[in-house]
Amino acid sequence: MSSFELAYQQWRAGDQLAAQVEGAKRIAVDRVCDALHAELRRRLGGTFTTDELVELYDRGTSWCLDLAAATAPGAPWAWDERVVADATFFRYVREAQDFAGGRRIELEQDA
Repeated sequence: MSSFELAYQQWRAGDQLAAQVEGAKRIAVDRVCDALHAELRRRLGGTFTTDELVELYDRGTSWCLDLAAATAPGAPWAWDERVVADATFFRYVREAQDFAGGRRIELEQDA
């Protein structure tokens, strides 16, 4: 299994955990995910590949915890990286230039 496939499974699990959060707790989780999404855009820009996203993830997600705590200081349940970081990476991968239809695709190389 590739690094991408392993990361994608982990991200999907995080998204499923985030979807299970209900009520007022969900508001905080969504707010943190939105902040993390904006930070991913800042770090990767508008054009990126799945490999670049996996590379960023593999370098560590401690910055996600820091941003989560700053975004929702009174909501420690929204700081769980397994939930908010993984859910955000799962959602962000859909914007990768080599991802479509729920899977990774081969990009044509310029001749």
